[in-house]
Formats: sequence, structure tokens, C-alpha cells
Amino acid sequence: MADSSKTEKATPKKRRDERKKGNVFMSKDVIAVATLLGAFAVLTLLAGTMANEITQFMELCITAGKEPLGDTGSAVNELGRQMGWIMLTTLGPIMAVTILCAVAATFAQTKFLVSGESIKPKFNRISPLQGIKRLFSLRSVVEALKGILKIALLMIIVYLCLQSMFKESIKYLYTDLSAASSHIFETATGMIWQIVVAFIVIAALDFFYQWRDYEKQLRMSKQEVKEEYKQVEGNPQIKGKIREIQRQMARSRMMQQVPQADVVIRNPTHVAVALRYKPEQDDAPVVLAMGQDELALRIVKTAEENNVAVIENIPLARALYGAVELNREIPPEFYGEVAEVLVYIFRLNGKQVMAK
Repeated sequence: MADSSKTEKATPKKRRDERKKGNVFMSKDVIAVATLLGAFAVLTLLAGTMANEITQFMELCITAGKEPLGDTGSAVNELGRQMGWIMLTTLGPIMAVTILCAVAATFAQTKFLVSGESIKPKFNRISPLQGIKRLFSLRSVVEALKGILKIALLMIIVYLCLQSMFKESIKYLYTDLSAASSHIFETATGMIWQIVVAFIVIAALDFFYQWRDYEKQLRMSKQEVKEEYKQVEGNPQIKGKIREIQRQMARSRMMQQVPQADVVIRNPTHVAVALRYKPEQDDAPVVLAMGQDELALRIVKTAEENNVAVIENIPLARALYGAVELNREIPPEFYGEVAEVLVYIFRLNGKQVMAK
């Protein structure tokens, strides 16, 4: 019975794990119907050939019975060879097609799964307690009812067909042997087709039931879904901690670049952008560090400790912070305003401005 707390559909990972264990959806009735159809098709196609082979064998038996006693050994050997050949030509195709249909129906349902997990010895399979639980489970009840239904349908169909044949059997007294045999064969064929159709209906119902039961068995509780998500995607708290460490490392690397800057343009307390411009290697000023609030204050403090010029320009600081990227050159629209700041700083420091 499915746990009432398991209300969620199985996740793709759960399905893959169950498939690796060999736990896949499969209806045995579908396999039975496939083999029945295959055997019946071969029997219908090869009925004439089989009849001829059996007829020749019977004629050989009658001929052998007329042989003198001295030739009994050779006759028996010949009959043995003929019997083996007839079994090969009549039963062989039926057995081959039956096996092929069974394998094809199995692989079609399991999607060509070959797993060794299902054949490994498990102690719970020989446990008396587990056996009793399986005996009185819903699946066992359904299988028992299904077996009773199949036997009942088979008996009803056979009874109705035989009843019809018995009513017409009196006519065989006035019919030649070939016509009577043909009629019996047609009646038997019709009976088999009725059995096949009945079993196809049962197989379709069983297919739907097995699929629904399999889906119920795979259902997961909300807690199981959460635990699986943690396993696949990682614990959110751990991932958050990793991201925080990565941000701290990035900030640390960024702060190490502040002493290399030529100027820090700041909004008094909220925004700070550190720029470097070396005419011999930079086509335009490069952003070495940027931040808001506490990080902005740290950038300013580090710049002051390393004698990097700090310029307060509220509009420019805000505009740069919203448009630039770390370790990239500033966009062309800021060249003019930034150039004025750099010229001012370079003149104060006695540096020479070189345009490339």
C-alpha cells in the first residue's frame, strides 16, 4: 500500500535510481498476449504445411507397419528421423516466434533495460513475514481476481464454441472428411480469435493498472523531494555560505588593487569608484574597485592610507557606479569628465598626461 504522506510525483532522479535497481513498469499479461498472438499467427500461416508433414508421417507409419519383421530396425530409425524433422518444422517456428515475441514485449515495456539488481539474492524475499504480507496485499488480491477472470472467460468461450460444434457434429456424417476437417479448423480458429480478443482486453486493463500502481509506488513525500533537491543541487545554506566566501575573496582581491589606482571618485558616503590610467598600457581609464556604503568607505580608507587621491563628485560617482564593470575600461561617454579629474590629479602630483 502506498504511504498516504507520499503525494508528490516521482522526480526524474528517483525514476533513474529505480530503473538502475531494475524496478520498472511491466505488465506480464501484455507479454502473454504477445506470445499468444505470435504463436497463433505462425500456426495460421503454416497450418497447411504442418498438415502435409503430419499426413506424410502417418503414411510412413502405415507403410512401415506393412514391412517384413526383418526390416523393423531400419523402419524405426527412419520413423525417428522423420519424427525429429516434423517436430523441428512444426514446433520449431512456433517456439522461435513465441520467444521472440516475449523478448520484444518485455524490452518494449522496459525500454531495453538489462539490470543485474533484480536477480541478486535478497533475504527479504525468503522472509516468512514478508511472504505473508505479499500474500495478503492488494496486488495479490488483484492478481488472484485477474486469474479467476481469465479462467472464467476461457471456459465460457470454449464451452460456447464446443456447444456450437456439437450441435453441427451430426452433419459430419453426411460430409466428406476434408470438408468436415476444414469446418472444424475454421471453428477452432474462430474460438482462438475470441480467446485472443478477450485476453487483449484483459491485458489492456492490466497494463493500465500496473502503470497506475507503479506510479503510486514511486510517489515521494514533500520531505523526500526536499532531501533529494539538497543532494542534487546542494544544501541552500551551504551554497549561500560558499557564495558569501566567494564574494569576500573577490572583495579582498579588489581591495588589493586600490593602492594601484590613480584616483577614487566618491559620493560622500554611499559610492566609491577607483580608477587607474596608465597611458603606456591603457587605452582608457580602468576600474580597479567599486562599492557602496560600507565597502565604499573601505575603498576610500584604503586609498587614503596609500596616498591615492580621493575626489568627491556626486553625479560622476553615481553615474560611473551604475554603468561601469570591474576591471574594465570606462565607457566612452565618461571620457571627458574623467579626463578632467585625471588631469587635475596628475598636475597636482606632477605627472605628465600622455594621450595614446
